[in-house]
Amino acid sequence: MENSQKGFIPVMLTPFLDNGNIDFTALTQLTEIYLQAGSSGLFANCLSSEMFELTDRERIQAIKHVLKVVDGAVPVVATGTFGGAISRQADFVKEVSDLGVEAVIAITGLLADENDSDEVFDENVFDLLNQTDNIPIGFYECPVPYKRVLKPQQLSNFVDTGRVIYHKDTCLDLAQIKEKLALTQGHKFGLYDAYIVHAVESLEAGSAGLSCIQGNYFPELIVWLCDHYNDSSVAEEVKIVQQFLIDNMDVMHNVYPIVSKYFLQKRGLDISTFTRRAVGNFSPRVMKAVEKLFDDYTSLRSELNIQVYI
Repeated sequence: MENSQKGFIPVMLTPFLDNGNIDFTALTQLTEIYLQAGSSGLFANCLSSEMFELTDRERIQAIKHVLKVVDGAVPVVATGTFGGAISRQADFVKEVSDLGVEAVIAITGLLADENDSDEVFDENVFDLLNQTDNIPIGFYECPVPYKRVLKPQQLSNFVDTGRVIYHKDTCLDLAQIKEKLALTQGHKFGLYDAYIVHAVESLEAGSAGLSCIQGNYFPELIVWLCDHYNDSSVAEEVKIVQQFLIDNMDVMHNVYPIVSKYFLQKRGLDISTFTRRAVGNFSPRVMKAVEKLFDDYTSLRSELNIQVYI
């Protein structure tokens, strides 16, 4: 995850059958789509995967399945902390690590209560590190159950241990991103930005790549942006792509991930829009907005001559 090549790390969806069970056939096809698009890694068992609606057994099954499909082609990271005593979280971190992931992701909002101080949080992080041998760890500033954003010096202190190699940042603040990058420079560590609004600026500042929900609509477009953000020959096209992503943020976030699954249906993936998480009403108005997004993307993709798997 710490390689110098700018890359896209998809936050993977979990396809379900209409009866609510995991659709492993669709999960295979979806994983292949991410790979064919040129993703440089995968983030399995994350919020987009509806990880809080999965049982521990299903989490392990899904991660194991993704690893089997990937077969070493790219690194895979996966969440391994789901609350409770640090010792309990450490046990599941070890279980996830044993599957063969590159790093196990710790949810910042589950390592301390919302009202706990940074000192309590830091103590819990170091406790987790001490209880998990030499397992590579990453952080995700997940908005659920609450969003705890790491301060730049905190992140630096954790990276200095040599154990933290990955961070999915959701601070939405480019100045903080730059400070985090400056303080962690020189380490085997990658910061992946989730905020598409400043994607190009974040890449220019030194982020290792992007890890955003937009990749669950058109992963090849996010890969294209990571590949060309600094290419002067397509500078105008980069601006167009960045603006396209900004202009469609509301559409892509509304009743997500139902909308992204519907978008993937439009692309040709045999995936149900079933979700276990209650995210709102997939109304005709929302559906129409997604269909317009699909049409607009199809035109943009054609203009950029981007190849797609489906």
